[in-house]
Amino acid sequence: MLTLNFDPYPILTTQRLVLRKLRESDADEVLYLRSHKDIMQYIPRPLQKDRDDAIKFIRDHLELTRKNEAINWAITIPGEDKVIGMIGLFNVEPENFRCEVGYLLHDNWHGKGIMTEALPAVLDHSFRVLKFHSIAAVIDPGNIASAKLLEKNNFTKEAHFKENMFYEGRFMDAIIYSLLTPFR
Repeated sequence: MLTLNFDPYPILTTQRLVLRKLRESDADEVLYLRSHKDIMQYIPRPLQKDRDDAIKFIRDHLELTRKNEAINWAITIPGEDKVIGMIGLFNVEPENFRCEVGYLLHDNWHGKGIMTEALPAVLDHSFRVLKFHSIAAVIDPGNIASAKLLEKNNFTKEAHFKENMFYEGRFMDAIIYSLLTPFR
């Protein structure tokens, strides 16, 4: 069984990004991301309504990390330290050495290669350091940008589930992508 330890909280760096721990002081940026209808259009979760929702989200995620059950990085630009997105590992199955990756990005940063840079850093850390064997991503079929990002990073489309989730009065499809460790 996989044993995870997120203490100390891993800080990941790329050429243009720093992926760091979320802080309560990030609440305004988190609120923007999680309350923006266009940013959240493919994520079946309730929109946050106020700063208290954002603080609760941050606290909940920090608690999951403290318990080594999930981790969520704030995506920042070096020197600015303002959250422009988030990327994390969720639905961890230690007995299967498997987890799910999820991400979202501020609309001002779409199309600038931010996730193209952030995702490989998280994948590398997940396989090399955390020792996951496989990572899944569950996306809405309409999220073409996410599908392209996953395929560019060697994820394989494994399944298309029809109307497998009921959310806000409608049935939704889900596409499952997966990536096996390249380090065997």
